[in-house]
Amino acid sequence: MLIKMIEFLRIVGVGLAYYLGYQAGFADVYDPVAQLHIMIPLVVFFVAGTSGFEGLFLGKMAAEAKGFETESNYQKQSAFALLAMTFTALFVWVLNWGIHAELTILIMFLLFFILSAANHTKEAIQKHNFKFQNINRPFLVMLLLAGFFYPLIKLWPLL
Repeated sequence: MLIKMIEFLRIVGVGLAYYLGYQAGFADVYDPVAQLHIMIPLVVFFVAGTSGFEGLFLGKMAAEAKGFETESNYQKQSAFALLAMTFTALFVWVLNWGIHAELTILIMFLLFFILSAANHTKEAIQKHNFKFQNINRPFLVMLLLAGFFYPLIKLWPLL
């Protein structure tokens, strides 16, 4: 139940990040930098931060919910990587290092979760692991990408 609550928190958190980001981006003349400045740290916090917390402190429950092996040192390593990503995103945001640093965090974040989605898909196909927590990852990653598509396309010519 706790794992499902964290998953729900992730989805609501990302929805909030998109809402606040799109509000900031469309406040006056469209500003993709303002939009991404809100969205990137919040999305990274709600996805990578909660996943890192979950993997580190609730690892056995999280692995069982996804149909993965439990008590793996790689699970802890992955949790540490996710937390490092989260703290770096917050650090970059607090110090206001600018859009290029924020985009670097976003690219790393999205690549990690695209590869994670591929891993979850492989797990479903090869090992017939059709647990909801396993098969939802590719779809949730597609939604993550969709939410960032418009501001990234609009920002591209400005870089």
